[in-house]
Amino acid sequence: MALTRKFLKAMGIEDEKIDQIIEAHTDTVDGLKDRLDKAQAEAKALPGLQKELETAKAGLEAVKKDGWKDKHDALKKEFEDYKAGVSAKEAKAAKEAAVRAYYEGKGITGRALEVAMRGSGAEIEAIEIAEDGKIKDAKALDTLVAGTFSGLVSTTATKGADTAAPPAAGGSADNKDGPNSRAAQLYAAYHTNLYGETKKE
Repeated sequence: MALTRKFLKAMGIEDEKIDQIIEAHTDTVDGLKDRLDKAQAEAKALPGLQKELETAKAGLEAVKKDGWKDKHDALKKEFEDYKAGVSAKEAKAAKEAAVRAYYEGKGITGRALEVAMRGSGAEIEAIEIAEDGKIKDAKALDTLVAGTFSGLVSTTATKGADTAAPPAAGGSADNKDGPNSRAAQLYAAYHTNLYGETKKE
């Protein structure tokens, strides 16, 4: 049964109310028609979407068969190994620098230092470096310096002038040859200029 003016008039509804009812009914019907048209358009597009989905699934299967995950995992492992190698090299270099400085502080220098560095590989590997770049615990190195490497420690001594027999201030020991220091010679020349030659007896 259609909702018409005639039908509403027969029900005894006023004209003004009939217009409002018809207008509301028209809006509802138009909205339903729009939804129906949209649903029909989507239904027509559904086979195309289904085909796209199947193509995407086929592509995914091809990628899986290509072994992308294995390739990704292998590449990731290679990168992690590289990072670990770089970190290990940096740690080794820091340890060697700290041990080198430690040995130099103990008096092992030059070629002896190179020998000590080659001979303490296990100790270098075992030490831990603090944040300030210094060795946390140097007991193993202390043991090496006191024992195995004790012959590599160089000692330097400063020797002053030999004061057991200093030269005579006024000349030779018997002073027969005249003054031998420069100051004594200058004094003698000055004295001679003032007073003349002094007779030697």
